[in-house]
Amino acid sequence: MLKYLENPYLQEEIFTFIVICVLLFLRVFASEIIKKSAKLNESLEHRTNLVIKYVNILLGLLAIFTIIIIWGVKKEQIFLFISSVFAVIGVAAFAQWSLLSNITAGIILFFSYPFKIGDKIKIMDKDFPLEGEIQDIKAFYIILKKTDNELVTYPNNLLMQKGILIIKSTFEDKEFTD
Repeated sequence: MLKYLENPYLQEEIFTFIVICVLLFLRVFASEIIKKSAKLNESLEHRTNLVIKYVNILLGLLAIFTIIIIWGVKKEQIFLFISSVFAVIGVAAFAQWSLLSNITAGIILFFSYPFKIGDKIKIMDKDFPLEGEIQDIKAFYIILKKTDNELVTYPNNLLMQKGILIIKSTFEDKEFTD
C-alpha cells in the first residue's frame, strides 16, 4: 500500500529543484561580477544590463538542457531536436550573419572596453575614414556624432575589423540600478 503512495518522480523533482536553485544563484552571481567589471571599466548601465541579459539567456538554456536530461529524454531525441533547431537557425543565421556578428562584436567590445561614450574616435578606414564623438554604444552598432553634428551609425563588427584612434576621453560616473 505504501508503494502506491510514493512519488515515482521524486528524484527527478528534487534534481530539477536543485538545478533551478543553482540557476538562480548563478544569475545573481554572474550579474554581480558583470556589474563589478563594468564599474571598474567605466561602462554604462544599459550596456551592462544588455550583457547580463545575454548571460541570463545562456544560463537559462543550459538549465533547460540539464532538466531535459534529468527527466530522462533519450540522447537520440535530444540530438534530433538540437540538429533540427540548428538547421533552422543555420539557415536563418546564414541570411542574418551580420546581425550575429554585430551582437558578438558588441559583447566583445563590452568586455574589452577599448572606448567609451564621450570618447572622440577616428576610424581608420582607407575608403571611408570617419571621425566623431561616441554618443551611444548599442548591441548592433555605435552612434557617432561628427564635427558637423551629423549622427552616423557604425556596425560593431566593422569596429572590430578597423583600426580605431581614440582622440579624447570623457566619462561621468553613474551608479548601477536594477
